[in-house]
Amino acid sequence: MSDSIIWIIIFIVSLFILIKASGYFTDSAEKIGLFFDIPDFIVGVTIVAIGTSLPELVTSIIAVSRGSSEIVVGNVVGSNITNIFLVLGIAGIVGKKIKLTYEIVHVDLPFLLGSAFLLAMTIWDGVFTLPESILCIASMIIYIVYTIKTVKKNRDDEIKKEKKPDWKPFVILVLSSIFIYLGAKYTIESIIQLSEIFQIGKEIIAVSAVALGTSLPELAVVISTARKGKLEMAVGNVLGSNIFNSFAVMGIPAFMGTLTIPNSILTFSLPIMLIATLLYFFITLGKEITKWEGWLLIIFYIFFIGKLFNLL
Repeated sequence: MSDSIIWIIIFIVSLFILIKASGYFTDSAEKIGLFFDIPDFIVGVTIVAIGTSLPELVTSIIAVSRGSSEIVVGNVVGSNITNIFLVLGIAGIVGKKIKLTYEIVHVDLPFLLGSAFLLAMTIWDGVFTLPESILCIASMIIYIVYTIKTVKKNRDDEIKKEKKPDWKPFVILVLSSIFIYLGAKYTIESIIQLSEIFQIGKEIIAVSAVALGTSLPELAVVISTARKGKLEMAVGNVLGSNIFNSFAVMGIPAFMGTLTIPNSILTFSLPIMLIATLLYFFITLGKEITKWEGWLLIIFYIFFIGKLFNLL
């Protein structure tokens, strides 16, 4: 059996595990959110967003430890682009018209824009240093504190009900997170191996195949939440994942050494990421996402991949 066939089989199996684990993760996160009276959007922004961003974080740490720090920024920028253009695009198409009930204009959207532009400013000189990573981590902490305070306020404003504690969702959350990591790890590894077999450049792999691989949990969340009519959680997941990527996934690996930023990221992928972030801002400003906007985002993703591989 040839290497390419073996890695194709590994890809299919790991992708299946990844999607199933993400489904269990979403179920348990939703139950935990209901238990603590947390809105769907908040669950998406926090618990689900961090859980589905674990592959990006782990992949980035491994990349730095192996002396390939340029993969980190490619992974972050590529994942943010994929989350908005592909994941949110599919959510819009599947949901047809997603109504956003949670108020995101005053803090969440500015934080999303701020995370994207802070990332752009810190990497503009071609390196990402430890002091810059500390700024990013501090920004992430501020956003988490804000989110926790918002959850507390929502709970205080409602009539408290006696609820029987159930530890099963918490156990499933932890176990499914492990399988999300394992599934994503081998999905990414198989994509990289197949790309090497077919002789595709490392930088292109980072912003396309690796980014797509690490965004599969977010895509799986869309599929799972669509079945339950909870697509607002998927919209929050995209926002939270992108903030987490820009601040934490970029910031934490920099503690292991200065990150190198390839020029191709600065001249093409980074501007596309900023455009994607602005599109998210304007689309969600009206507190609803239509299927037509979803198709528009998919067209942008096709353009991005086409230009990346010189197909357009």
